[in-house]
Amino acid sequence: MADSSSRNPFAAFGHRLIEAVWKLGFVCRFFAAILRDSGASLRRFPLVIREIYFAGVLSMIIIVVSGLFVGMVLGLQGYSTLVRFGSADALGALVALSLLRELGPVLAALLFASRSGSAITAEIGLMKATEQLDAMAVMAVNPIARVVAPRFWAGVLSMPVLAAIFNVMGIFGGYFVGVTLIGLDHGTFWSQMQNAVDWHTDIVNGLIKSLVFGAAVSLIAVFEGFDAKPTAEGVSSATTRTVVTSALTILALDFVLTAFMF
Repeated sequence: MADSSSRNPFAAFGHRLIEAVWKLGFVCRFFAAILRDSGASLRRFPLVIREIYFAGVLSMIIIVVSGLFVGMVLGLQGYSTLVRFGSADALGALVALSLLRELGPVLAALLFASRSGSAITAEIGLMKATEQLDAMAVMAVNPIARVVAPRFWAGVLSMPVLAAIFNVMGIFGGYFVGVTLIGLDHGTFWSQMQNAVDWHTDIVNGLIKSLVFGAAVSLIAVFEGFDAKPTAEGVSSATTRTVVTSALTILALDFVLTAFMF
Protein backbone atom coordinates (compact mmCIF):
# COMPACT_ATOMS: atom_id res chain seq x y z
CA MET A 1 0.00 0.00 0.00
CA ALA A 2 1.41 3.43 -0.89
CA ASP A 3 2.54 5.60 1.98
CA SER A 4 0.12 8.40 2.91
CA SER A 5 2.82 11.05 2.41
CA SER A 6 3.38 9.84 -1.16
CA ARG A 7 -0.36 10.13 -1.90
CA ASN A 8 -0.76 13.50 -0.19
CA PRO A 9 1.57 16.20 -1.55
CA PHE A 10 0.88 18.42 1.47
CA ALA A 11 1.90 15.66 3.83
CA ALA A 12 5.06 15.06 1.79
CA PHE A 13 5.89 18.77 1.88
CA GLY A 14 5.30 18.91 5.63
CA HIS A 15 7.50 15.88 6.16
CA ARG A 16 10.35 17.46 4.18
CA LEU A 17 9.90 20.74 6.04
CA ILE A 18 10.10 19.01 9.42
CA GLU A 19 13.23 17.17 8.31
CA ALA A 20 14.83 20.44 7.13
CA VAL A 21 14.07 22.17 10.44
CA TRP A 22 15.40 19.19 12.38
CA LYS A 23 18.59 19.15 10.32
CA LEU A 24 19.07 22.90 10.77
CA GLY A 25 18.79 22.47 14.53
CA PHE A 26 21.30 19.64 14.40
CA VAL A 27 23.71 21.83 12.41
CA CYS A 28 23.42 24.57 15.05
CA ARG A 29 24.14 22.07 17.84
CA PHE A 30 27.04 20.69 15.82
CA PHE A 31 28.46 24.20 15.35
CA ALA A 32 28.14 24.86 19.09
CA ALA A 33 30.04 21.63 19.77
CA ILE A 34 32.83 22.72 17.42
CA LEU A 35 33.17 26.06 19.21
CA ARG A 36 33.07 24.33 22.59
CA ASP A 37 35.84 21.88 21.69
CA SER A 38 37.96 24.29 19.64
CA GLY A 39 40.16 25.17 22.62
CA ALA A 40 41.69 21.70 22.73
CA SER A 41 42.30 21.79 18.97
CA LEU A 42 43.87 25.24 18.94
CA ARG A 43 46.20 24.25 21.79
CA ARG A 44 47.49 21.53 19.46
CA PHE A 45 48.01 23.99 16.63
CA PRO A 46 50.14 21.65 14.47
CA LEU A 47 46.87 19.81 13.76
CA VAL A 48 45.40 23.01 12.36
CA ILE A 49 48.60 23.78 10.42
CA ARG A 50 48.46 20.37 8.76
CA GLU A 51 44.85 20.92 7.73
CA ILE A 52 45.66 24.44 6.47
CA TYR A 53 48.22 22.85 4.17
CA PHE A 54 45.65 20.31 2.99
CA ALA A 55 42.77 22.78 2.54
CA GLY A 56 44.63 25.96 1.63
CA VAL A 57 48.08 25.35 0.19
CA LEU A 58 46.96 22.49 -2.04
CA SER A 59 44.20 24.75 -3.43
CA MET A 60 46.68 27.40 -4.56
CA ILE A 61 47.06 26.16 -8.13
CA ILE A 62 43.38 26.34 -9.01
CA ILE A 63 43.03 29.69 -7.22
CA VAL A 64 46.01 31.25 -9.01
CA VAL A 65 45.11 29.98 -12.48
CA SER A 66 41.41 30.82 -12.12
CA GLY A 67 42.14 34.29 -10.74
CA LEU A 68 44.51 35.05 -13.58
CA PHE A 69 42.05 34.07 -16.31
CA VAL A 70 39.10 35.78 -14.61
CA GLY A 71 41.14 39.00 -14.50
CA MET A 72 42.08 38.64 -18.14
CA VAL A 73 38.45 38.13 -19.15
CA LEU A 74 37.44 41.15 -17.06
CA GLY A 75 40.11 43.17 -18.84
CA LEU A 76 38.87 42.19 -22.29
CA GLN A 77 35.17 42.60 -21.53
CA GLY A 78 35.70 45.78 -19.52
CA TYR A 79 37.76 47.43 -22.22
CA SER A 80 35.27 46.59 -24.97
CA THR A 81 32.51 48.19 -22.87
CA LEU A 82 34.40 51.22 -21.55
CA VAL A 83 35.88 52.19 -24.90
CA ARG A 84 32.36 52.85 -26.25
CA PHE A 85 31.96 55.62 -23.68
CA GLY A 86 35.47 57.00 -23.97
CA SER A 87 36.39 55.70 -20.49
CA ALA A 88 38.98 53.07 -21.34
CA ASP A 89 41.38 54.62 -18.79
CA ALA A 90 39.05 53.43 -16.00
CA LEU A 91 39.79 49.79 -16.78
CA GLY A 92 42.00 49.40 -13.70
CA ALA A 93 39.24 50.65 -11.41
CA LEU A 94 36.69 48.36 -13.06
CA VAL A 95 38.84 45.25 -12.67
CA ALA A 96 39.84 46.02 -9.07
CA LEU A 97 36.34 46.88 -7.83
CA SER A 98 34.76 43.88 -9.55
CA LEU A 99 37.27 41.52 -7.96
CA LEU A 100 37.53 43.05 -4.49
CA ARG A 101 33.81 43.51 -3.92
CA GLU A 102 32.24 40.46 -5.55
CA LEU A 103 34.10 38.14 -7.88
CA GLY A 104 37.15 37.54 -5.70
CA PRO A 105 35.43 36.34 -2.51
CA VAL A 106 32.58 34.54 -4.30
CA LEU A 107 34.58 32.68 -6.96
CA ALA A 108 37.37 31.81 -4.53
CA ALA A 109 34.79 30.41 -2.10
CA LEU A 110 33.12 28.37 -4.85
CA LEU A 111 36.48 26.94 -5.90
CA PHE A 112 37.37 26.27 -2.26
CA ALA A 113 34.08 24.42 -1.75
CA SER A 114 34.58 22.37 -4.91
CA ARG A 115 38.15 21.38 -4.13
CA SER A 116 38.72 21.47 -0.37
CA GLY A 117 35.16 21.27 0.96
CA SER A 118 34.40 18.10 -0.97
CA ALA A 119 37.74 16.58 0.08
CA ILE A 120 37.08 17.34 3.76
CA THR A 121 33.64 15.75 3.55
CA ALA A 122 34.99 12.66 1.82
CA GLU A 123 37.82 12.30 4.34
CA ILE A 124 35.57 12.54 7.41
CA GLY A 125 32.94 10.36 5.76
CA LEU A 126 35.50 7.64 5.05
CA MET A 127 36.73 7.85 8.64
CA LYS A 128 33.13 7.28 9.75
CA ALA A 129 32.60 4.44 7.27
CA THR A 130 35.76 2.67 8.46
CA GLU A 131 34.75 3.21 12.12
CA GLN A 132 37.77 5.37 12.93
CA LEU A 133 35.55 7.96 14.64
CA ASP A 134 33.96 5.25 16.78
CA ALA A 135 37.41 3.95 17.68
CA MET A 136 38.43 7.43 18.85
CA ALA A 137 35.34 7.65 21.04
CA VAL A 138 36.14 4.23 22.55
CA MET A 139 39.67 5.44 23.37
CA ALA A 140 38.22 8.58 25.05
CA VAL A 141 39.42 10.82 22.21
CA ASN A 142 36.85 13.45 21.28
CA PRO A 143 36.38 13.18 17.47
CA ILE A 144 35.00 16.74 17.33
CA ALA A 145 38.18 18.16 18.89
CA ARG A 146 40.57 15.80 17.09
CA VAL A 147 39.06 15.58 13.59
CA VAL A 148 36.33 18.17 13.01
CA ALA A 149 37.51 21.38 14.72
CA PRO A 150 41.01 21.49 13.11
CA ARG A 151 39.48 21.14 9.65
CA PHE A 152 36.85 23.78 10.39
CA TRP A 153 39.38 26.37 11.57
CA ALA A 154 41.75 25.50 8.73
CA GLY A 155 39.01 26.43 6.27
CA VAL A 156 38.16 29.63 8.11
CA LEU A 157 41.80 30.75 8.17
CA SER A 158 42.61 29.66 4.61
CA MET A 159 39.68 31.28 2.84
CA PRO A 160 40.68 34.99 3.27
CA VAL A 161 44.23 34.24 2.09
CA LEU A 162 42.96 32.35 -0.94
CA ALA A 163 40.54 35.18 -1.79
CA ALA A 164 43.37 37.72 -1.50
CA ILE A 165 45.57 35.65 -3.83
CA PHE A 166 42.66 35.36 -6.26
CA ASN A 167 42.24 39.15 -6.24
CA VAL A 168 45.95 39.79 -6.79
CA MET A 169 46.13 37.37 -9.70
CA GLY A 170 42.94 38.80 -11.17
CA ILE A 171 44.30 42.36 -11.04
CA PHE A 172 47.53 41.15 -12.62
CA GLY A 173 45.50 39.46 -15.38
CA GLY A 174 43.58 42.68 -16.01
CA TYR A 175 46.86 44.63 -16.07
CA PHE A 176 48.38 42.16 -18.53
CA VAL A 177 45.46 42.50 -20.94
CA GLY A 178 44.94 46.25 -20.53
CA VAL A 179 48.55 47.46 -20.49
CA THR A 180 50.59 44.75 -22.19
CA LEU A 181 48.19 43.57 -24.88
CA ILE A 182 45.88 46.54 -25.52
CA GLY A 183 48.43 49.26 -24.77
CA LEU A 184 46.82 51.40 -22.05
CA ASP A 185 49.10 53.68 -20.08
CA HIS A 186 50.76 51.94 -17.14
CA GLY A 187 50.52 54.89 -14.76
CA THR A 188 46.91 55.65 -15.63
CA PHE A 189 45.89 52.05 -15.01
CA TRP A 190 47.30 52.04 -11.47
CA SER A 191 46.31 55.60 -10.55
CA GLN A 192 42.69 55.03 -11.59
CA MET A 193 42.66 51.86 -9.51
CA GLN A 194 44.15 53.56 -6.43
CA ASN A 195 41.69 56.45 -6.64
CA ALA A 196 38.67 54.14 -6.95
CA VAL A 197 39.49 51.54 -4.30
CA ASP A 198 38.58 52.38 -0.70
CA TRP A 199 40.26 50.47 2.12
CA HIS A 200 37.18 49.98 4.28
CA THR A 201 34.41 49.79 1.68
CA ASP A 202 36.18 47.48 -0.75
CA ILE A 203 39.10 45.67 0.87
CA VAL A 204 37.82 45.19 4.44
CA ASN A 205 34.31 44.27 3.33
CA GLY A 206 35.73 41.78 0.84
CA LEU A 207 37.81 40.27 3.64
CA ILE A 208 34.71 39.97 5.85
CA LYS A 209 32.87 38.25 3.02
CA SER A 210 35.65 35.72 2.55
CA LEU A 211 35.71 34.98 6.31
CA VAL A 212 31.96 34.36 6.36
CA PHE A 213 32.14 32.20 3.23
CA GLY A 214 35.03 30.21 4.69
CA ALA A 215 33.14 29.57 7.92
CA ALA A 216 29.98 28.54 6.03
CA VAL A 217 31.76 26.20 3.61
CA SER A 218 33.87 24.63 6.37
CA LEU A 219 30.85 24.04 8.60
CA ILE A 220 28.89 22.44 5.75
CA ALA A 221 31.86 20.27 4.77
CA VAL A 222 32.58 18.90 8.24
CA PHE A 223 28.90 18.45 9.06
CA GLU A 224 28.11 16.52 5.89
CA GLY A 225 31.13 14.30 6.46
CA PHE A 226 30.21 13.67 10.09
CA ASP A 227 26.56 13.05 9.20
CA ALA A 228 27.23 10.84 6.16
CA LYS A 229 25.91 7.30 6.05
CA PRO A 230 28.81 4.87 6.62
CA THR A 231 28.67 3.44 3.10
CA ALA A 232 30.36 4.25 -0.18
CA GLU A 233 27.08 5.61 -1.54
CA GLY A 234 26.52 7.65 1.62
CA VAL A 235 29.95 9.27 1.40
CA SER A 236 29.43 10.02 -2.29
CA SER A 237 26.05 11.62 -1.60
CA ALA A 238 27.48 13.67 1.27
CA THR A 239 30.27 14.98 -0.97
CA THR A 240 27.73 16.02 -3.60
CA ARG A 241 25.57 17.73 -0.97
CA THR A 242 28.60 19.65 0.28
CA VAL A 243 29.33 21.18 -3.12
CA VAL A 244 25.70 21.98 -3.95
CA THR A 245 24.76 23.32 -0.51
CA SER A 246 27.97 25.36 -0.26
CA ALA A 247 27.38 26.98 -3.65
CA LEU A 248 23.81 27.96 -2.80
CA THR A 249 24.83 29.19 0.65
CA ILE A 250 27.66 31.31 -0.74
CA LEU A 251 25.38 33.01 -3.26
CA ALA A 252 22.67 33.64 -0.67
CA LEU A 253 25.14 35.01 1.89
CA ASP A 254 26.72 37.19 -0.79
CA PHE A 255 23.36 38.85 -1.46
CA VAL A 256 22.71 39.43 2.25
CA LEU A 257 26.20 40.77 2.98
CA THR A 258 26.19 43.01 -0.10
CA ALA A 259 22.82 44.47 0.94
CA PHE A 260 24.22 45.41 4.35
CA MET A 261 27.69 46.51 3.22
CA PHE A 262 27.02 48.50 0.06
